[in-house]
Amino acid sequence: MNLMQDLTTFGLVGGVLMLLTAATGIGQLLKRQTDTGLNTSVIEQFNLRIRAWWVLCAVLAAAFLLGRGWTVALFGLLSFWALREFITLTPTRMADHRALFWVFFLFTPLQYILIGFNNYGLYSVLIPVYAFLFIPARIAMAGDYKRYLERCAKIQAGLMICVYCLSHAPAILYLDINRAANAAAAGPVDQSSNARLLFFFLLVVTLGDAFQYISEKLLGKHVIAPAISPNRTWEGYLGGVGCATLFGTAMWWATPFEPWEAAIMSVVITTMGFAGGMTMSAIKRDRGVKDYGTLIEGHGGVLDRIDSTCFAAPIFFHFTRFLFPQ
Repeated sequence: MNLMQDLTTFGLVGGVLMLLTAATGIGQLLKRQTDTGLNTSVIEQFNLRIRAWWVLCAVLAAAFLLGRGWTVALFGLLSFWALREFITLTPTRMADHRALFWVFFLFTPLQYILIGFNNYGLYSVLIPVYAFLFIPARIAMAGDYKRYLERCAKIQAGLMICVYCLSHAPAILYLDINRAANAAAAGPVDQSSNARLLFFFLLVVTLGDAFQYISEKLLGKHVIAPAISPNRTWEGYLGGVGCATLFGTAMWWATPFEPWEAAIMSVVITTMGFAGGMTMSAIKRDRGVKDYGTLIEGHGGVLDRIDSTCFAAPIFFHFTRFLFPQ
């Protein structure tokens, strides 16, 4: 990594730390001011989210510093835990347990191992082809036909969202995103550039969620789907996408994108993140629960925190891969 790359990376990380520090200060100030007229529960929820973001950023920064392999391993653990939360909410029968064993201890780690070896040809089809054929066959062999189709679909949906989709986030680290005219002369993948691109993606997703939450509380009036989520409004969606896109566009210098490309990518990321939040809320309503878990204070379970990332990651990965043919 040369000096300019060092300065770019440090500038990006420093900017995020400044944002978190400012948000922490605002949250503590609002907490101490009792005459602001704001709902105290909203302020407390805001402070809990800030604390959770500090923890998540610290863990992710540690993985970045240790290298690509550790980052892939971190996302692998997140997938494993998220899938566990998902399956816990979906009733299974004894006949499903052997299929679940292979899902957790073969297909999930193998997906991330293939990413670590940068084998796009295999990790792009391992789950949607081989795992999706294996699951119904293995359950059928157990001889239990009650709610068979429903049980298969639940396991496949969990594997697709929690493992396959999320795994495209660390896969960004292995994309060849050089803009050199001669691809053969572009040299090896610039790991620092790819790490900044992953950081850009995760930051825009997080900012989209944050600005959406703030817009909903301050401006939200027109609820999109009351039966699914009474808090998700059109004002929240537009505010989240608009503000996060402005930040994403302003950060184009830390990515291989032109400013207009960074703007389009930010819109795509935040829109898919919003779609992910709506989808996972629908699943929670179907199961009659508020959160997927209680691991992260202020955010519920792991899946509550990464639902936006799961939906945005494969789209961002393939859009980037389309812009920079491998």
